[in-house]
Amino acid sequence: MTELQKPIVIGITGGSASGKTTVAHEIFQHFSTSSSILLLEQDSYYKSSKLPFEERKKINYDHPLAFDTPLLVASLKKLLARQSIEKPVYDYKMHNRSDKVVHVEPRDVIIIEGILILADEELRKLMDIKVFVDTDDDIRLMRRIQRDMVERGRSLDNIMAQYMSTVKPMYHEFIEPTKRYADLIVPEGGENHVAIDLLVTKIQSILSERGLA
Repeated sequence: MTELQKPIVIGITGGSASGKTTVAHEIFQHFSTSSSILLLEQDSYYKSSKLPFEERKKINYDHPLAFDTPLLVASLKKLLARQSIEKPVYDYKMHNRSDKVVHVEPRDVIIIEGILILADEELRKLMDIKVFVDTDDDIRLMRRIQRDMVERGRSLDNIMAQYMSTVKPMYHEFIEPTKRYADLIVPEGGENHVAIDLLVTKIQSILSERGLA
C-alpha cells in the first residue's frame, strides 16, 4: 500500500436512537462482500470506571467527557496507517468497559459511528465524509425505550429518568450543535434510502480515485 491509498473515513453521528447505527450498517452491508470496510463504534470507547455499580449507573454517558476520545483518535490513526488495533468492548449491563478486546484489521473504508464523534476537532479532521442523522426527539425516545429494554436490560423507569436528566439536555447542548460540521444531514435515519444510496455512490467514487475500488 502506498501512502496515497489511505483508507476513507466516514463519520456518522446523531442523537441516541436517531437511526445512525442503521445508516452505518446499511453502508457496511453494501461493501462487506469485498471485505474492504470496518465499523468503529464510539460506544466501545466509553471510559473504564472503578466506581461501584450504583454510582456507575449515575454517570452522564451523553457528555463528551464520558468517552476516552484520545484512545479513539489513536485507534483511528493506527487504522489510517494500515495498522491493526485492539478495540475495547463495553458492557452496557454493567455500565463499564469489559476486560475483553476485539482485534480489528485495517480496511479501505472505515465507518466511525457515535453520538459525539463530531464534537472533537482532532477526530473530525480525520474524516473524509461527515454525516448527521437528524430524527425527531419523540421518535428517538420511543426507539430508545424499545432498544434499552430489549437489548440492554434496562427498566422503563431507568430509561425515562436517564433520558430526562441527561440524554435530552445533552443532545441539545452537545450533539445537535455538531450538525454544523456535517457534509450531509440525513433525516429519518435508515429509512432514507436515497441518502444512503448517495453516500454509497460517493464512497465508491473516492475508492476509484484512490485506486482502491
